[in-house]
Amino acid sequence: MKTLGYYNGKYGELEEMSVPMLDRACYFGDGVYDATYSRNHIIYNLDEHIDRFYNSAAILNIHISQTKEEMKQLLSEMVRKVDDGELFVYWQATRGGGIRRHYYSDDMKANIWIMLTPAKITDNSKPIHLITAEDTRFFHCNVKTLNLIPNVLAAKTTEDADCKECVFHRGERVTECAHSNVHILKDGVFRTAPTDNLILPGIARANLIKTCKKNNIPVDETPFTVREMMDADEVIVSSSGSFCLSAATIDGTPVGGRAPQLLEILRRDLMADWLQATNG
Repeated sequence: MKTLGYYNGKYGELEEMSVPMLDRACYFGDGVYDATYSRNHIIYNLDEHIDRFYNSAAILNIHISQTKEEMKQLLSEMVRKVDDGELFVYWQATRGGGIRRHYYSDDMKANIWIMLTPAKITDNSKPIHLITAEDTRFFHCNVKTLNLIPNVLAAKTTEDADCKECVFHRGERVTECAHSNVHILKDGVFRTAPTDNLILPGIARANLIKTCKKNNIPVDETPFTVREMMDADEVIVSSSGSFCLSAATIDGTPVGGRAPQLLEILRRDLMADWLQATNG
């Protein structure tokens, strides 16, 4: 099969699947999700993504019946059922189902959704174009929640501007992108925002930090400003499918391009890790 969906034990091609109207995702977006990619039917960084998924659920008091190991086994089994081993692997837990009301009972059990579609990771060799926008999202950005309307609106504005991503900022402080983390290289130092409640603790972000330390590149996990970003030697965007994208412009102004050797070291090692980890 080309695609595969799952809902509380039911399997099928995505276009054949349906979700009950009483699922709280339908009227509240009441749930959490995570996603990554697979190659050779091997899911990349599955442990890290599962840890973040269960942490997001715990923060929102969503009760998942499956253990972490059971969830990993379910996802791994599903990936092996699809013809193409290169997949976008998406899963979510909604709080449960019931007649629409804002409050919920503590004994609700999560509904589990899984969606697998053919996809390849991004070509990291091509510089991208960015825009900026004031970060008006809520103050639980560390939770990978289904409530993504601000991100969706920012993504539409980015698309209309013929750009790749939108960098959010609160005042002068840069937080993250609409669906990625953002970092800078300056004077040989890799700078990235701290994992407080204003950014999502990206798995690709963690891989970048690990790769920097492996190559003796200093890491500074303190906030940086829009001005510092515009003056950086390189501006880097990272996500599970785009390990280390470099920015060519932000709001139409050229940026980066002044630390190509460091950038290439990071790209090379990140790609090598991906190939090794998914070498079936």
